Amino acid sequence: MGVDVVILGAGESGVGAALLAQKLQLSVFVSDLSEIKSNYKAELDEASIAYEEKKHSQDIILSAKTVVKSPGIPDTAPLIVELAKIGIPVISEIEFAAKYTSSKFICITGSNGKTTTTLLIHHLLKNAGINVGLAGNIGQSLARQVAFGNEVDWYVLELSSFQLDGMYQFKAEVAVLLNITPDHLDRYNYEMKNYVDSKFRIIQNQTDKDYFIYCSDDETITQKLEEIECKPQKLAFSANQLEGDGGIYKNGTLIAQLNGKALEIPFEGLQIKGVHNAYNALAASLVSLILELKNQDIQEGLCSFSAVEHRLEEVRIVNKVVFINDSKATNVDSAWYALESINTPIVWIAGGIDKGNDYSQLKHLASEKIKALVCLGTNNEKLTSGFKDCIDTIVETDNIEEAVKLASDLAVENETVLLSPACASFDLFTSYEQRGNLFKEYVRKL
Repeated sequence: MGVDVVILGAGESGVGAALLAQKLQLSVFVSDLSEIKSNYKAELDEASIAYEEKKHSQDIILSAKTVVKSPGIPDTAPLIVELAKIGIPVISEIEFAAKYTSSKFICITGSNGKTTTTLLIHHLLKNAGINVGLAGNIGQSLARQVAFGNEVDWYVLELSSFQLDGMYQFKAEVAVLLNITPDHLDRYNYEMKNYVDSKFRIIQNQTDKDYFIYCSDDETITQKLEEIECKPQKLAFSANQLEGDGGIYKNGTLIAQLNGKALEIPFEGLQIKGVHNAYNALAASLVSLILELKNQDIQEGLCSFSAVEHRLEEVRIVNKVVFINDSKATNVDSAWYALESINTPIVWIAGGIDKGNDYSQLKHLASEKIKALVCLGTNNEKLTSGFKDCIDTIVETDNIEEAVKLASDLAVENETVLLSPACASFDLFTSYEQRGNLFKEYVRKL
C-alpha cells in the first residue's frame, strides 16, 4: 500500500508537515538522517506519529505517494534522485500546506534582506489591523499553523531559493524579489543562471491580477525580466528613477505610489538604517499600498519597526568603540551592505564556510574603511589571500571569544568592531544565531 506522506527532515517545517498530514487523516512517516531534537521528538511521540532518526528506510520512503522534503536536503542527494527516477512527487512544506488554507500569500525572496522585509511587512499589516500571519523561513512553519487552524486573511512568507525549488502549484498573490547576488552556488552546480531561475519561481502561476514587486536597480533581475514573460502587474522600486507606479528612495525620502495614491516618508524617521533598508522599506510600502492601507498607518508602522536581531544590531559601546552584530550576513553582498553603512574605521570579523565567495567586490570598501581583519574560521586561506593587498593588519582565530578580544585590542575610540562574516557559520557554530549570540555574550563581558 505504502504511506500517503513521507516527511524527510524533522525540523520545524518537517514536524509541522507531519502534524498537518495527521490532521488530514493521511498516513505519515517522518525520517531524519540526523538526530531529531528532543522537543520535536516529544511532539511526534505525543501525536503518535511514526518516525526514525539517524537513518532513511528506503523501502518505506520509496513507497510514499508524496514526499515532503526539508529545504536543507539538496536535490542531488541519492535518495531524492531515486525518488525522482520512480516518479514520486517531492515537494516543500510550503507547497504541501498551502493546499489546505484559503489564506492569500505575500511572498518575499532575495539573496539579502528577506527576514527584515518579511518582518516589516508583517508589522505594517498587523499595525493596520489586517488579520495576518507570518511563516516560511521564519518562526512557526506554515504547515503547523494550518494544522492548528490559524486561518488568517494573509500570510507573509519568507522564502529561500531551496523552498522555492520544491514549489510547483503554489501561487503568491503578491511576490517580492529584493535582489539576486551570488549565494548558495554550491547547491546550483556553481551556475548563476540556475540560482536566478530558482529565485524567479516566486512568480510562477501568478496571473495579471497579482503583483510582482522587484528592485529595478538590480541588473540580474532586470535582465531576466527581459528574457521571460511576466504575467503579474510589475511594481519596481529604485534609488535612481521612477516612472509611473512604484517606489523610489530620493533625497532622503521614501516615495511610493500606486493607482493615484502616493506616500512620502523621510527615511531618517525610521529606526532601520542604510540604503539596503531603504529598499526594504520601499518594498514593504508597495505591499501596503496594494492592500490599501492608510498612509498614516503605513508611516506609523515604518517608524515603529525596530531592526532584526543579528542584522546590523548594535550590541554595546565599550571605551567609545561600537560593537555591531551582523552575524546574519552569510554572503558577500550582505557584508558589503554592512561595510557600506558604517562611516568610521572598522575592525572587521569575518570568515566561516565559504559558499563560492568572490571577495573582489569588497576590496574597494576594504581599502577605504577596514583598519584590521580578524578571520574567524577553521580555514581562512581564501579570506586572507583575498585581502592581504588592501588590509594591513590580518589576524586569525577559530575561537569567537578570542576574536572579540583581538578585535577589541585592535580598535580605538570612535571606531567600530563589526561581525559581518560573509560566510556560513557551520564550521564552528550550529547557526548564524548561535554565532551572533556568542559574539554578544563576549562583547558584554569586555
